[in-house]
Amino acid sequence: MLFKKAVSMRIEELCAERNITVNKLSETSTIPPSTLRDIVNCKVDNPSSSVIYQICKSLKISLKDFYASNLFDF
Repeated sequence: MLFKKAVSMRIEELCAERNITVNKLSETSTIPPSTLRDIVNCKVDNPSSSVIYQICKSLKISLKDFYASNLFDF
């Protein structure tokens, strides 16, 4: 699986676990909705670590927790 697909699926998974939409995540993380949509739709080849950090901060999880998924087992 490509990294961008794994990140996309992980974001959707985390949103589903918390019963929030990607748009709500965008609001709480201060990431522009278009940027987050592009990441979720796999239009961004290499999402920046700062964006992933903002997602983690908003969801109150560590980067380790974000990547602690079978999606990242290459």
